[in-house]
Amino acid sequence: MTPTPAPALLSAALRAVARGWPVFPLRPGDKRPAGHPERHCPSTGRCSDGHRTPEQRATLHGEQIARCWQAAPFNVGIATGPANLVVVDLDVPKGETDTPPAEWAAAADGLDVFAMLCERAGERLPTETYTVRTRRGGQHLYFTAPAGKQLRSTANVLGWKVDTRAWGGYVVGAGSAVGGTSYEIIHDASPAPLPAWLRDLLTPKRAPAPMPLAELSARMRNATAYSTAALRGELEKVLSAREGGRNRAVYFAAYALARMIRSGDLTEAAVSSELMSAGQSIGLPAGECRTAIRSGFVRGGASEASAA
Repeated sequence: MTPTPAPALLSAALRAVARGWPVFPLRPGDKRPAGHPERHCPSTGRCSDGHRTPEQRATLHGEQIARCWQAAPFNVGIATGPANLVVVDLDVPKGETDTPPAEWAAAADGLDVFAMLCERAGERLPTETYTVRTRRGGQHLYFTAPAGKQLRSTANVLGWKVDTRAWGGYVVGAGSAVGGTSYEIIHDASPAPLPAWLRDLLTPKRAPAPMPLAELSARMRNATAYSTAALRGELEKVLSAREGGRNRAVYFAAYALARMIRSGDLTEAAVSSELMSAGQSIGLPAGECRTAIRSGFVRGGASEASAA
């Protein structure tokens, strides 16, 4: 299949904007955002005050969008949080070995799992909403986000092959193409409100309060005073991080402390536990904390073990 031409992709971006959905460019023929990832941020130009995420760069400005898409055949990314959307991502298996766990043994794909979730809730499958077929044959079900709640994206929280995209995430918009296959609208309707039962499942439980820093020395009794002070300093940076820079703060704390893990002054388990507690206490989901910590450890040269 020939690549989707830039005018068609520009039209796709503008159709999303007409619905009130902020967009940003994805790499041509790809699902990844155009530009540099956070771990390679140069902290210059548009990022001079901190890395600007795709969510922060997403725009409804028509002229800016036109200039961007005239430069290259970018795919269309829709920033779900700013668009006031919660998108249920129903995926399909990636091969014969990609099989469901026992709880979902009867399911063939994410749509089956979602249907089971609806049945458990005593509700019908919500098909009367804007729906896009993904390039691998899955579906994106678009819903409007509930008022007064800022739901975060999730992965495998609801069930096998069922993810959600909300704040902190994005979806590939209709009209984009990856691997020669397009994302296509299969039900062109206004997004329905997010069902109440689904809202309740996606509302995070309150994270436990972090152990106070005043007790850090007692918890780190086998560590040196120097390494404990270094850990305290990084935790304070995380706890004082502002919205938009919290993931970055956890990542750089893990990166900075990796050298002490390498030297044996701190254990990876202890650092992971403290950073997980601090990150969750400022509102980061557990999965996002784990990813940031793991990436920081790898960049800093610590062993490639996952965060606790």
